[in-house]
Amino acid sequence: MEISSKLAGVQHVGIPTNDMQKSKEFYKSLGFEVAWETAGEERNEPVTFLRLGNLVMEVYENKQATLRNGAVDHVALDVTEIDTIFSTLKEAGYRLLDEEVHYLPFWEHGVRFFTILGPNEEKIEFCERLTSPM
Repeated sequence: MEISSKLAGVQHVGIPTNDMQKSKEFYKSLGFEVAWETAGEERNEPVTFLRLGNLVMEVYENKQATLRNGAVDHVALDVTEIDTIFSTLKEAGYRLLDEEVHYLPFWEHGVRFFTILGPNEEKIEFCERLTSPM
């Protein structure tokens, strides 16, 4: 399978923060608008998706932001057929950080995602935004 045929582009960039309000004010001052707000399921951490045109920033308050260069946590790619992509990458020997495709109740119908490591230890998330309830 040609993986690129299942990729639609960048879905979002994930940035940890120690101060959600400060981060929201900063991105809003640049013209971003709040597209979605929720709390992370496992730790009940605030999560805000901010949109400017076709760029979406996922800012999440985990109190673990490094506050230095390299602070972006991950880049998420927008995909279709996430189960097929997961199986293909697993069989090809990519370094998966997840043992399965996960679900979060973000956006209207949720998202399914998994993450791999790149050659520089960068995290690349594959994320499928669901168009109907699971």
